[in-house]
Order: sequence, then C-alpha cells, then structure tokens
Amino acid sequence: MRKLTYLVGTTLDGFIAAEDGGFDFFPVGEDVVAHLVAEYPETLPAHIAPHVGVGPDTEFRHFDTVVMGRATYEPGLHAGFPNPYSHLRTYVVTGSITESPDPAVTLVADDPVAKVRELKAEPTGKGIWLAGGGRLAGTLMGEIDELVIKTYPILIGTGIPMVSGGFEVTAFTRTGGTVLAGGMSVATYRRT
Repeated sequence: MRKLTYLVGTTLDGFIAAEDGGFDFFPVGEDVVAHLVAEYPETLPAHIAPHVGVGPDTEFRHFDTVVMGRATYEPGLHAGFPNPYSHLRTYVVTGSITESPDPAVTLVADDPVAKVRELKAEPTGKGIWLAGGGRLAGTLMGEIDELVIKTYPILIGTGIPMVSGGFEVTAFTRTGGTVLAGGMSVATYRRT
C-alpha cells in the first residue's frame, strides 16, 4: 500500500502561511534549497527545478503523486503555472474550481478521504505527497502515514495552522531529523 506523507514547512509556532495565505516570509536559503534538491527534488515546482539542478534524469525517490487544497494550488495558478508539479500526478481538492485549468490536473470536488484511499490502494507506485493546506491535512488526518516537517526558526504569532480541524489525538514516532546551517530543522515521523 502506498503512503500519504504530509511534507510541509512551518514556523516555530506551527503556522504554514500568514492569515492571507502568504508564505514569502519563510527564510529559504541556499541550505534549504540544497536539502530539497538532495532529499526531495520532486517537491520543487517544475518551473524552479531546472534552475537548481533538477533535470529530467533526476531520480524522484519518494513521490509520484501530489494532493493539495485549492489555497495551496492557487498561488502557482495565478503566477501562470496551472500545473506547478507537472512531473507528478496532481490532484487539487476544491469545491470552487469547477473546471481544471490543465488537463493533467485532476480536481477532487467531493470526498478527499475516498480519493486518497483509492490512490493509496493502487498496487504500484511511489508515495503520495500531501502538499497542504492545513484544513485539508485536518480532513485527511486519519490517512496520513508519515510527516516530514520543515520547521523554520521564526515566529509569526498567527496564521494558517499546520493542521486545522477538530480535536483528535494522533500519535507519531520520530524516525529522523537534521538541522541545516541556516537553522531550519527537518524532522520525520511515522504514524504509531
């Protein structure tokens, strides 16, 4: 069975974006880019990947599919990238976008839990990356098998939380981690 991994960047106080959805305050230095290129190159948007050395022969070890909410998808769409992860099968959970801006982007209007279960049950393939956002992560909490949390050494006080939903205790076991030169830490967890 394929795994659903919530790989996300967060502040020390647990926010993945400002209240307005902005995320340009995250200090993404060369160390962060180098780490992503080395460990998770498939999480780099297709229009950025070639500029940091990720080419068509780069091995994507972790994911072949990405699932994201509308608010995570829209910044790329508004910037002119209707399929920001064209190297991955892309699913966007939305009730407000009714027609896909790109034929390779599949819209999920109804039940994201059922869609993720269907993807996880596929007999072959790599993992599924949950790219965000917090509300979708809350909806899919029961399906998340692994967390990869990039914690940036900043506080913002308020914003969009990493997980938004009802109270639900879900235990994870830490499986690894590292701290980069600029202070960002990357920690991995698997569902207990």
